[in-house]
Amino acid sequence: MNQIKQDVPLIETVHLKKYFDTGSGVLHAVDDVNLTIQPRKTLGVVGESGCGKSTLGRTILRLTPATEGQILYNGRDILSYNPHQLRELRREMQIIFQDPYSSLNPRMTVSELIAEPLVVNKVMKNKNQLKERVKELMETVGLAPRLENAYPHELDGGRRQRIGVARALSVNPKFIVCDEPVSALDVSIQAQILNLLMDLQDNMGLTYMFITHDLSVVRHISDEIAVMYLGQCVERCGSKELFDNPLHPYTKALLDAIQVPDISLRGKKKPIIRGEVTSPIDPKPGCRFAARCPQATDACWGSQIPLREVSAGHYAACNLI
Repeated sequence: MNQIKQDVPLIETVHLKKYFDTGSGVLHAVDDVNLTIQPRKTLGVVGESGCGKSTLGRTILRLTPATEGQILYNGRDILSYNPHQLRELRREMQIIFQDPYSSLNPRMTVSELIAEPLVVNKVMKNKNQLKERVKELMETVGLAPRLENAYPHELDGGRRQRIGVARALSVNPKFIVCDEPVSALDVSIQAQILNLLMDLQDNMGLTYMFITHDLSVVRHISDEIAVMYLGQCVERCGSKELFDNPLHPYTKALLDAIQVPDISLRGKKKPIIRGEVTSPIDPKPGCRFAARCPQATDACWGSQIPLREVSAGHYAACNLI
């Protein structure tokens, strides 16, 4: 593995784009996204369903080929990697999928599922080492030894997701994309998985991109948050700063939608985002949120609005700021 450079971001995207050709035109799934993730930190990526956050994560991992731009891992552009280099990179960059059940082979036992990445990457020298490593991983993620011969359908969602976490950890990665890893779980199980991920980050020095639509979850785990809307990053800053001082109208609307368990607020109406979502297929220049923004002006249409630094470390793409 390459030595991690502490003086450069572990992950950096430069004008990253991912477009899909459709029968109706070109779909701009990820459109000119620039972001950085420092070693041992967590970047939360939030937004509505269909905003491109999962596509962004998969493109960074090169599970989906990028259309344009750069993806820098530890200072190196991985879009230029050949198949051999890419195979080595897979051991340093992993993913935890959203649905723990559909991401697991139903015909394999827990021990076989966890061992699979180790076998594919030829990490262990013999079966005894493989068995010990699987046992160690099960203990790390909180899976009881008695479950080693169980099948996915015999387990609950939390245990299935722990298998997904163990598979991602098996090859000792440095960077993990967590693609909504708790959205399919009960609230109590969500807390367990989140705490597990945070403990693993502290103990193993991991770097995360945490993708979710739940702002309460992302606030709990993230050092920095990027807000996406229709393929573009519209705001990015530290987690506390985003909740204390949101700048973009879309970010404010997302925060207003959070349910607060306060009986004194009963009957109080919350602002609602109105209007139709702009099509991501061949979008016209301008702010893509303008059609739903109550503060939109003529300046919001006709030309691209770049993400700019409004204050130290706080970036927003809005003409109203």
